[in-house]
Amino acid sequence: MSMKAKMIVDKDFTIGEVDKRIYGSFIEHLGRAVYGGIYEPGHPTADEQGFRSDVLELVKGIDVPIVRYPGGNFVSGYNWEDGVGPVELRPKRLELAWRTVEPNLIGLNEFVDWCRKANTSPMMAVNLGTRGPEEARQLVEYSNHPSGSYWSDLRVQHGYKQPHDIKTWCLGNEMDGPWQIGAKTAVEYGRIASESAKVMRWVDPSIELVACGSSSLQMATFPEWERTVLDLCYNEVDYLSLHQYYGNRDNNTANFLAQSMGMDSFINTVIATCDYVQAKKRSKKKIHLSFDEWNVWYHSNDADSRIEPWSIAPPQLEDIYNHEDALLVGSMLISLLKRADRVRMACMAQLVNVIAPIMTANGGGAWKQTIYYPYMHASVFGRGTVLVPLVTSPKYDAADYTDVPYLDAVAVHNEETGEVTVFAVNRHLSESLPLEIDLRSFGAFRVLEHIVLESDDLKAANTLDAPNRVTPHAGGNSAADGSTIRAELGKASWNVVRVKLA
Repeated sequence: MSMKAKMIVDKDFTIGEVDKRIYGSFIEHLGRAVYGGIYEPGHPTADEQGFRSDVLELVKGIDVPIVRYPGGNFVSGYNWEDGVGPVELRPKRLELAWRTVEPNLIGLNEFVDWCRKANTSPMMAVNLGTRGPEEARQLVEYSNHPSGSYWSDLRVQHGYKQPHDIKTWCLGNEMDGPWQIGAKTAVEYGRIASESAKVMRWVDPSIELVACGSSSLQMATFPEWERTVLDLCYNEVDYLSLHQYYGNRDNNTANFLAQSMGMDSFINTVIATCDYVQAKKRSKKKIHLSFDEWNVWYHSNDADSRIEPWSIAPPQLEDIYNHEDALLVGSMLISLLKRADRVRMACMAQLVNVIAPIMTANGGGAWKQTIYYPYMHASVFGRGTVLVPLVTSPKYDAADYTDVPYLDAVAVHNEETGEVTVFAVNRHLSESLPLEIDLRSFGAFRVLEHIVLESDDLKAANTLDAPNRVTPHAGGNSAADGSTIRAELGKASWNVVRVKLA
């Protein structure tokens, strides 16, 4: 087998413009995401509202454009009114989704304040588990109506004269899941989503709405759920959601790194389903995708099963990520970019402490997990137009996938900055991969830098005591040679090759 790969990209062969919201994230009232994560009054870095400034700086480093809130499974039993108004009057509630006590110290208004500090925008979810259209429209009125009505005046009374102007709304969460409070059949959900969307948009016609797709591609009802739901609410919604997590429970890294191929197939199946409903309805409107939960998640499963119920902000879902996790996260980002024509939003779940790129110690420091780096690189450098990647690569067979290319790659052309960025993963666990990148249509250029994330230990992780055990370096082996770049991708590595056009 010849261990070398080739990639051709042409500026005229485009997939689509990157919607910056593809680099979104997620904060749920779960574990230490809010309490001890973004919010910890008394912490040495806490600001006047109790928000951790060290966490804010790490969030700003990723340039996160949108953050989904307040859940997740949490939202299906949440009364948003509990989290607004004077803090001392807010109730403590038994939170059934994660079996904790929710103190409601942080709610909608504080979260919007945090978003402004983090240079991001909220993506608000409404409760369609225990509640319905009436509460959903009231929340939109409270959030977005200027004043002169009951709910908007209540917001003003709570100290927020200007409307929050939240533009993106999720119609519930994972409503097909039997674990969900108020789980529904596709017909039940399609109807309540349609009616909620209708009145929410009557209050504010400028909002965009996301309907719940399947909770994962493993659901027995996938993709019939998507078809039925869209049949009932196609005209009222703009996006359909996708959720998917991966793990390496069998410790089969070659198979683990191939799982982004399953993600590619998932995206393409959902697109096909959306387009089938469009054709059936003779509609000119195209439904886009919001991949608003995605990540690696499996490390913390055993620990989570031993958590004492009814505590406040216990350490739940605190996966400690290693180097191989970062490689799959890189490939998942590549999968999202390869369908940038239809995937317009995506949220890495989640942002802080809970299956997250950022970790904190209560009262102590904050640090970057391994998965922080590919996420940051893609968000910072992956803006512009995605180009069709013509890839030739040696392949391997894994337990669940055949013909897995060792090279997983995509390129983004940013016309404003005059740059082309290639994101590439070498899936080979023991050999480097020579790569030739043909940029024949771009004229003269120079290589700005070649960033590499690599480690001799696939299981190496960053911790509070060793926060820089797995970090990227700019010493990658890439050089311009006429109209091509010749690069060497190290074994099991994530690579960012940045090119400046003349």
